[in-house]
Amino acid sequence: MISSFFRSSSILKKFLVFNLIVFLVLGIFTFLYLKAIKPNLVKNRSNQHSKIINNTSDHINRLNIKFTKETMTQFLLSNRFLFQNLDRVQFYDLVPNLLADTDTLDLAQNIAVLNQDVQETSIDKISEDINVDNSLTISKTVNFNTLNYIKKYSKDNNKNEKLVISETINNNFYVMTIKLVKPNNKRKGYIIVSEIANDILIAVEERNNFILRTVFFVALVIIIFSVFLNKYILKPIRSLVVYTKAIKEKDKKIDKHEKYLLRKDEVGQLSRSLTEMTENLYKRIDIAETFSSDLAHEIRNPLTSLKGASEVLENTQQNDKRKKLIKVISHDVERIERLITDYSQMLKDEAALSREKMKKINLKLIARSVVDDFNNIYESKRGIKIFLNDLNNQEEYFIHGIENRIEQIIANLLDNSISFSDDNKKILVEIYKSENKKIILKVVDEGKGFKETSTKKIFDRFYSNRPDNFGEHSGLGLNIVKNLVDLHGATIKASNNIAQRGANVEIEFPKI
Repeated sequence: MISSFFRSSSILKKFLVFNLIVFLVLGIFTFLYLKAIKPNLVKNRSNQHSKIINNTSDHINRLNIKFTKETMTQFLLSNRFLFQNLDRVQFYDLVPNLLADTDTLDLAQNIAVLNQDVQETSIDKISEDINVDNSLTISKTVNFNTLNYIKKYSKDNNKNEKLVISETINNNFYVMTIKLVKPNNKRKGYIIVSEIANDILIAVEERNNFILRTVFFVALVIIIFSVFLNKYILKPIRSLVVYTKAIKEKDKKIDKHEKYLLRKDEVGQLSRSLTEMTENLYKRIDIAETFSSDLAHEIRNPLTSLKGASEVLENTQQNDKRKKLIKVISHDVERIERLITDYSQMLKDEAALSREKMKKINLKLIARSVVDDFNNIYESKRGIKIFLNDLNNQEEYFIHGIENRIEQIIANLLDNSISFSDDNKKILVEIYKSENKKIILKVVDEGKGFKETSTKKIFDRFYSNRPDNFGEHSGLGLNIVKNLVDLHGATIKASNNIAQRGANVEIEFPKI
């Protein structure tokens, strides 16, 4: 049930429940700790009393002092340094009778006289808080009478243990320790040490207050953090979830997240990323729809030609005319095949581009490799010669890009120039740096040039101004070049040669 709750609940509920569980666990340990503070402090104080009682017992045993009023009184006076830091020390015989009491003597330094005015009295007060260790429990009594405690202690079977009593009387907290004196295992009497220990109550109160303040502060911090978490993190995330669901359900009202676009933190970055992804998604959908429509239109033309040629071929008996019709059919089939092949390759390229990473590459080395490959093909086939001219032979031209895509750009430009060039013509590939240190790649041919007043149209898909041998091309080459150039953050433009016939295409790459 708990695991199901954590799987299905919101982050805020999980956070609050988790903190509640932690609070309960800490509360239990805190309660147990607070319950143990006072007994531990009383025990520590009683241990101090035990040390004094043991030292006193050792002195009595070593000096072989008898438990009589005269000897014990003399002992108190002669060993007053042992009891100067205590409130009260009493000696009882086994009867028990009081033999000596620090309250009936003046133990001030350099004074050793009996104080006849001070007598032992009982303190009449109802006991409110009595704790006894070693399983000796004293119930609430009417007075603070040491004789009663001695009698209770003497009835216990284990006489080797001490009796510890803690009791609040007249707004004072007393700690009393009673122990039997047994030199050489011979019972002589009792030593009782009592002390006003109000500092124990103060220490307990201070720790209680500190823990309560800490709990209150932690609870306040959690509440403030919960409000912050909900307002600045969870609420925006919920809005982004609604936004993604709206996209999935094709809902046009998907502007609830726009107020987070201006934020500079991760939520703002996520909002902007989702917006850009959505725009790119819709752009890709529009491009796919447009491209599919264009492709269908381009295929329809050769299909119409095929249909007409096949109908005429069926009714034609002349060999010359049949050969011409077969040539037309072959040309149209080649054209359709090229369209489908290039379209399929273009879709694969777009998918691959999202996975490829750019790096620093040498444009001159790539251009030389492509030029050499094309010269090997077209110089012997059509007599077309391609020259690579870099204005500074010693300089390297580095750009930030994808090597195989740069090769594709140069190859498509050369392929386009060769399509519009006659045999035995020249094509020039130039590489140089502009005044603002940007790298320029230019392809100049001696072909027919551009008939268009706006040369931007040549980069559109399936542009209609094509060479006679268009069956060898799909009309996608320059459009692919434009997409790849945009991917590299470069710009491309085309124009006719002013000095001579032909055209040139120029690409400007950003400097690294």
